Amino acid sequence: MIGDPFIPQTIVVHLGTPASSAPNITVPFPEYIKNVASSEIYPTWPENALRANIYAQISYALNRYYTEWYRSQGYDFDITNSTAFDQAFVQGRNIYENIGKIVDEIFTSYVVRNGAIEPYFTQYCNGTTVTCDGLSQWGTVPLAEQGLTPLEILRSFYGEDINIVENAPVRGPGQSYPGQPLRLGEAGNEVRLKQVQLNRISRNYPAIPKITPVDGIFGQETEAAVREFQRIFNLTPDGIIGPATWYRITYLYNSVKRLSELDSEGIALEEISQEFPRTLSFGDTGDNVRNLQYFLAVVGEFYEEVPQIDITGVFDEPTRQAVIAFQQIYGLTPDGIVGIQTWQDLYRAYRGILNTTGGLEGGVALYPGVILRQGTQGEAVEILQEYLSYLSESYPEIPTVPVTGVFGNQTQAAVEAFQSLFGLTVNGQVGPATWDSIADAYADLQNGHNKQAEQYSGTDHQEG
Repeated sequence: MIGDPFIPQTIVVHLGTPASSAPNITVPFPEYIKNVASSEIYPTWPENALRANIYAQISYALNRYYTEWYRSQGYDFDITNSTAFDQAFVQGRNIYENIGKIVDEIFTSYVVRNGAIEPYFTQYCNGTTVTCDGLSQWGTVPLAEQGLTPLEILRSFYGEDINIVENAPVRGPGQSYPGQPLRLGEAGNEVRLKQVQLNRISRNYPAIPKITPVDGIFGQETEAAVREFQRIFNLTPDGIIGPATWYRITYLYNSVKRLSELDSEGIALEEISQEFPRTLSFGDTGDNVRNLQYFLAVVGEFYEEVPQIDITGVFDEPTRQAVIAFQQIYGLTPDGIVGIQTWQDLYRAYRGILNTTGGLEGGVALYPGVILRQGTQGEAVEILQEYLSYLSESYPEIPTVPVTGVFGNQTQAAVEAFQSLFGLTVNGQVGPATWDSIADAYADLQNGHNKQAEQYSGTDHQEG
């Protein structure tokens, strides 16, 4: 569930040890905590001792949920009720009134280690029959009697560098897997997350190549890292992140960072930053909208139901209507909003057209489906270099590029010059919007007239 932590509305509890055939039950999260607290601690304890214990119980459960500790191992639940593995939960037990009131007040709070964002793994034991390195439940009582606050009690066991997050958002439960496999050419926050995780895993498994940069673009480096990860861990080495690979990466990432241990390495905020918009809708602007419009325009050439639109970088009414038409064809909710399902189906429709047409339309090549950048090699790079060299004859601002099929410094400089000249985001990478503009300018010159430079307004977005 790596992302911004939240309080799930419900949690799935397995009524037995992890591998047992015991049933699962789905319980509202606050009711689960009330049950655990009523099963493990005594309502007659001082209130600050109760609060300290309940904070620890909340954070423990959230750590299991957030790291997908069990789901990443192939189980279909979030936590067990076996005290050998997790917290006590007794189905149908009575809830102590004062404990219930405290939980209702603080169930949206949890413990964190300073500098990390995940709910801290608040290991604990009763402190009498069982002792451990974490919190002693009975040991909280004398500390509360001495007048310590709940946070001071927690710090006495876990260290001074912990704090309590309060008023975390409550959301419906959901698994982290995006619902569709990630593969070469795709881009988004889910890709970036797996890049971060694979790079961290590679510190323990050096055979996995490092991915640079971590940019949310599923390029050849990412594919190579995925293949090697799959080879090491006996998965089908196809370079595609399906459910099995997704959750195995999650599990190994949790393990190497010790996210379910007291000495957790922690997850820094920058590791889960969301750099791609999750949705595009009416009124949005920028390169991501241009990319969307490019794919819609190509798909519209082959599906008459999808109206033709201009590539402007503005999500206007014609764009919305084209999105709705596409959604209707693919059986999606026709709301005109581009979420991950619409985007992935559109991308796959485009890839199908690319494969069946040989990648040509109107005498010029279609975008190859993979962002081209420093280090990329192949036929698509050769075509790009041919177009740029031809354009340089009419636009002196664009340097001449040798046609080698290798995207090196000279190609990047020519791309940046073109992007600057035509008002695109200058990042030296060739995504759908930049490819379309280059191919369009090339076609115009082939037809005997120059494309007007700077006809697009530049924007500061992720890809060009």
